[in-house]
Amino acid sequence: MLRKQLWPAIAMTFVLMIITGGIYPGIVTVLAQVLFPHQANGSLITTSTGQVTGSALIGQTFAKPEYFHTRPSAAGNGYDDTASSGTNKGPTDLKLADTLVKQAIDSAVAQDGAVRGKVPSDMVTSSASGLDPDISPANAAQQIARVARERAVPADSIRALVARHTAGRQFGFLGEPRVNVLLLNLALDSSFARPAAATASQ
Repeated sequence: MLRKQLWPAIAMTFVLMIITGGIYPGIVTVLAQVLFPHQANGSLITTSTGQVTGSALIGQTFAKPEYFHTRPSAAGNGYDDTASSGTNKGPTDLKLADTLVKQAIDSAVAQDGAVRGKVPSDMVTSSASGLDPDISPANAAQQIARVARERAVPADSIRALVARHTAGRQFGFLGEPRVNVLLLNLALDSSFARPAAATASQ
């Protein structure tokens, strides 16, 4: 009796292992590589010389004033893709309001001339993953004057570049308009000269 029950169970286990552990992943991998190779390989961004500079899906820290800055990150040391995490602090958390957000607002006021009470929320708070590569158009607009000043180009030229790199809602109704910071900063370097001091320091 036990043998009659045990053999079908073992056979079914091996059949399911082959289907779910081999055939199905294999089909999905092949279809992904054929239909969506860029996304399947991490949405990697390469320069004109073929050098990989990052992924369009994972944010990077930009601290120099001649670049657009990403939103704050709670993922360890900057945008550490091995430590994806939010702060787990809610709007009633005093440390979030009195320390983290206040410091970010002070920085936005000092660096970008932001007006207290009108600072874009994604400029002073991190995303749930801590790895968000995008910022809102309002966040990007707040930084235009600084970037234009540092690169000694008209603000309208930077504003036009931001507009070209602003993606709308997915399918026209999902999510919010967004700007990918890495793609925007790469376009900045290819379109406008970097400050002489920044170039000499590298």
